[in-house]
Amino acid sequence: MEMGLLGAFWALSISLVLTPGADWAYAISAGMRDRTVVPAVGGMLLGYLVITLVVAAGVGAIVASVPLILTGLTLIGAGYLFYLGLRVLLNPPVPKVGHGQESTWSGWLFRGFGISGVNPKALLLFLALLPQFTSQTTTWPISGQITALGLVHIVNCGVIYSIVGLGSRFVLRTRPRVARLVSQASGAAMITIALLLILDQALILTTTV
Repeated sequence: MEMGLLGAFWALSISLVLTPGADWAYAISAGMRDRTVVPAVGGMLLGYLVITLVVAAGVGAIVASVPLILTGLTLIGAGYLFYLGLRVLLNPPVPKVGHGQESTWSGWLFRGFGISGVNPKALLLFLALLPQFTSQTTTWPISGQITALGLVHIVNCGVIYSIVGLGSRFVLRTRPRVARLVSQASGAAMITIALLLILDQALILTTTV
């Protein structure tokens, strides 16, 4: 894979993972209880793995045969990123601890899978973003590149969500403004990346017309 594309995706992935949302709230809820961070985070990662495999199997062949679809997915992804980044920047969310969760290992695992695995926004995000960071000039098939990118995102999620869960008590009690600052920085980063993606596609269309 091209290291430039991989590095760009890693930066985008980190900015998305650092944005507090449902995943953060669930990790924090698990962190406020004993021995539930591992199954909670593991369930979310399993959900993202399933989405990655679905996208790799279904989108790879289409993108390889119709390159114009990649442009459409790029613009959709950039628009979604801009919208999400603007919302986060203007109204940075602060995660709150959940209530009423059962404390069984399997219960936390299955709920974590549900949060990420059946989240339509997560599916849209993967459908729109993963293919645009692939290259048709490398020896790797598109499906293999998408799988590798998905695994990069899963590793980022595992590290960040584990830190969030294990450090939730400290953050919520002594650093209530940290999440807001992280949200604002992530929102600004997503807006910048979205504008760069749109500009890149505009330049590509200009040179091909």
